[in-house]
Amino acid sequence: MADFDSVVTGHVVLADREIERGFVAIRGGVVERVGTGTGPDAAQRFDFGAAYVMPGAIDAQVHSHTQKDQEGFDWSTRAAAAGGVTTIVDMPYDDGNLICTPDRFRGKWADADAHNRVDVALYATIHPNDGVAQIPALIEAGAVAFKFSTFETHPDRFPRIATPLMVDAFAAIAPYGLMCGIHNENDECVRAGVARVKELGLTDYRAHALSRPPVTEALAIAEVYEIGANTGCAAHIVHCSIGRGYEISAAYQRQGFESTIECCIHYLTLCEEDDVGRLGGKGKINPPIRGKAEREKLWHHLAGGNITIVSTDHVSWSEDRKSDPVMLNNSSGAPGLEPLYSLLVKGLVERKLPLIWAPRLLAKNPARLFRIGHRKGALEVGRDADIVVMGHKPGRYDPRASGHCIVGWSAYEGLELPYRPVATFLRGQPVFDGTNVLAAPGSGQMVRPAVLMSGAG
Repeated sequence: MADFDSVVTGHVVLADREIERGFVAIRGGVVERVGTGTGPDAAQRFDFGAAYVMPGAIDAQVHSHTQKDQEGFDWSTRAAAAGGVTTIVDMPYDDGNLICTPDRFRGKWADADAHNRVDVALYATIHPNDGVAQIPALIEAGAVAFKFSTFETHPDRFPRIATPLMVDAFAAIAPYGLMCGIHNENDECVRAGVARVKELGLTDYRAHALSRPPVTEALAIAEVYEIGANTGCAAHIVHCSIGRGYEISAAYQRQGFESTIECCIHYLTLCEEDDVGRLGGKGKINPPIRGKAEREKLWHHLAGGNITIVSTDHVSWSEDRKSDPVMLNNSSGAPGLEPLYSLLVKGLVERKLPLIWAPRLLAKNPARLFRIGHRKGALEVGRDADIVVMGHKPGRYDPRASGHCIVGWSAYEGLELPYRPVATFLRGQPVFDGTNVLAAPGSGQMVRPAVLMSGAG
């Protein structure tokens, strides 16, 4: 009888090194050994030659239920499997169902558990009317983090948490060791900016970025980190489109605070001059996609280690919600789960940056951020054997052709992707074969954090 269930071989890329002819040996769904050569005997062998064998991604920012009766976990986790994403962290702003009470959290957990094709962890939030009363029960229910917003999209679906309440919430969460992720746009500045753009009569693609200038992000980021510093709570910015934000994050980290920051893949891939004009409403994302110069600043910060994680901010709006000729009338956000890994690897290769940045930004760092590193985030002994194999398969991304994107449109449509997932493994089991998603709905697992309870009631 073979000692291992399976062995995966190829060019293994870890967060700290590459193994040109390497293997990952798996038993009982977890990594048992990583090394050089063909590896030990196993019941199954998967040989991928020179293809990159990398940790499955943890997408830290997914909105599976933002539009009612649209995507759901069946489709979002299908796109994830096809993109080499083996765990999604889903946001709490579901249409008609803000995840702000333990009952709503447990209901969403049950829905995800029944439909997930990869593993799922859940954010929770609070409603301004409830204060901090629900926080302990939401943590007990299994929340990996809390999401708050400095900007109000909608008073019930996506409410603003005013500064005094945010201070109280951070203080209530700090003893549990979880982090708070913040949507970082100053509410007053955005509202003034939107009013100014409307007064000017500007309706084309330029209206969006002009209504939300860079200072709206910088002000919110500074406020959030100062709240974290004063409460002892880990403070995380969930999307930053400006270089200044990463400078602020790095400054607080040098002072000893857990002040982390997230860059969405669209900020590294797209720019206003080349892309938003042609995309129109499909390029409307909050905060906005900025110009080329800002994009290059972000790559500079990535190379310098100032970006904590990379995510998608995935949301699959129906096309009618993204095609209004008046830019500000469109819904904000875009799908991105399927091309995430391919886009980051493309950027790293084109800029001659080490491939080890992909496992760091997509797996290791997100696992640490959400306190799930005891199971996830690395091809290391004892961790879940979540693997993506990136093969050299040049071609243009077509979201309709793949069959794994429910809406069939993408801001990345037509981009040349030199590397694509040719296989995805979840806890050692194949869930994508390069063409088809093999995992059935409900085959994924729900993920809880390893929470520190010191000082908690």
